[in-house]
Amino acid sequence: MFTLDGIRKFHSWTHASLTLLFDHLAALSLAEYAQELSGFGYPSIHAQVIHLLGCEVRWVTRLRALPVGPWEPARWPTVSDARTLQAEARSQTLDYLSGLTDQQLNANAELRFSNEVFYRTPALVFHHVFTHAFHHKGQIAAMCRLLGHPAPGTDLNQFE
Repeated sequence: MFTLDGIRKFHSWTHASLTLLFDHLAALSLAEYAQELSGFGYPSIHAQVIHLLGCEVRWVTRLRALPVGPWEPARWPTVSDARTLQAEARSQTLDYLSGLTDQQLNANAELRFSNEVFYRTPALVFHHVFTHAFHHKGQIAAMCRLLGHPAPGTDLNQFE
């Protein structure tokens, strides 16, 4: 059984790690931040950042049984804008978690995708969101190396 305290801690670590990375990205030029690099599903650092933060926002929206509206990455063109989106994502997640019990965290919730319905526990959804963020954080670090700006260490072992 997963606990709310554990999910909140993993969430905190994830965002602390992302904040370290965003601190590094703030030194890139806007052209470097938006530069497309081959070999990545999301071809720019900007696209990677907005995708990984959007994942959290959209999953929490689905857990709340709210409609998921259009997603326009162009709304957040800079690292500063991404930090604003990060704060929104964190806030929405913490607000959602504040209304759950440990039992609800581990009970199936209905998730709607267009015309499909799936049932997953919020605990599983959040583990997906956090591991997904680390996947893309690694891709962003690789992109930084390719652009000549190696990222600092941002792994979880720095936070405990």
